[in-house]
Amino acid sequence: MKIVGLLSLFFALAFGSGDAAGEALNLTTTWVGIASLIIFVVGYFFIATEENFHIDKAKPAIFIGTFMFLLIGFYMLANGLDVHLLQNEVNHLILEISQIVFFLMVAMTYIEALIERDVFNALKYNLVSKGYTYKRLFWLTGVLAFFISPVADNLTTALILSTVLLTIDKNNTNFLVAGAINIVVAANAGGAWSPFGDITTLMAWAAG
Repeated sequence: MKIVGLLSLFFALAFGSGDAAGEALNLTTTWVGIASLIIFVVGYFFIATEENFHIDKAKPAIFIGTFMFLLIGFYMLANGLDVHLLQNEVNHLILEISQIVFFLMVAMTYIEALIERDVFNALKYNLVSKGYTYKRLFWLTGVLAFFISPVADNLTTALILSTVLLTIDKNNTNFLVAGAINIVVAANAGGAWSPFGDITTLMAWAAG
């Protein structure tokens, strides 16, 4: 949903389509451009402070994405500008968002299928039941995170392997902190390194 707000700001302030005369339409210095920037900053503040205000980040993100386009449409109508320019940008944005949503639906369905078939639970059981030392577990969970993250997403990988650490010894803070940092770094590195890539990497590839 953050992408909705970011792309909306881009289209509002860097409106690059040509108008009827073939010139670029730039709304950056108009009141609607300044208002769009303010709306984006305020909305993104509520997204970033979701935990403080207990507001789902999707709500301010959707508000940013829709209200900015409404303002731009009002401005263009009031000034006799060609509204079809805005319609083209909205259609393009909807297409971009739908591509991301459909991709994530497929990717998360794949992950949920693995979870439902206890693939990760079996992995967790094998690690816990082997009686490995802390040092070996540190390296094992790091290596597993590196290679699992391209198949699963980073968050799922980190949660599953961190649960393994907690299952082994939830009172050893020194081991848990070091192990969790190791897992997070390895999961991100694995997704970036792999030719297949994690979900974020694939989204970047899908966008060209």
